[in-house]
Amino acid sequence: MDEHSSEANKTPLSLIERKQRAARARIVDAADQLFADRGFDGVSVADIAERAEVGRTTFFRHFKDKTEVVFAKEQAMFDAITNATWEDPTLTQPVDSLAGALSTLEPLVIRLVEYATADVDAYQQHALLLEAHEELRSREALKHQLVAHEFAKVLEKQGAPFVIAATAAQLALACYSIGRTLSTTPGDLVGTTRAAFRSVLAIDSARS
Repeated sequence: MDEHSSEANKTPLSLIERKQRAARARIVDAADQLFADRGFDGVSVADIAERAEVGRTTFFRHFKDKTEVVFAKEQAMFDAITNATWEDPTLTQPVDSLAGALSTLEPLVIRLVEYATADVDAYQQHALLLEAHEELRSREALKHQLVAHEFAKVLEKQGAPFVIAATAAQLALACYSIGRTLSTTPGDLVGTTRAAFRSVLAIDSARS
């Protein structure tokens, strides 16, 4: 098979991928609109599929349930940032201490916070949705543990021992949670999260 034939064979797959991404985006946007209008409990998978102009089969190709759609944007954001982090040599620094490992994760967490709060209305809508539903808060807690696992992988890739990597990952999530508790507006979240990192690192430094 020559080079031109190979490129031709790739074209249909690329088109399919673009259509799938477009369908996924429509599903997420439709769900956001419906959740804002009717609340989480007042929306079904069928409602989302109808608003997005896709079939139920297409919906379930992308999401296993409507709860998963709630976290689709932040999952995509996290995937994009962590994928970039794997290839970013500027993040490489000594991670053989807890302080070093936590300092390595700080810019990654701050970047996530910046992306999450860039659209203030969407951030607030998401927060209100979670606040109103215990099921969603439970799913968020599970997502956070998956994030911690990815954080630990970032550190281990840079040579951190497993215990340090796992501990720093949990502390990074704790700093984010503290930041959310202390912030009064989405615009404050970056600052309060940075302050939480400073406080935890100061504790570690005082004990050294």
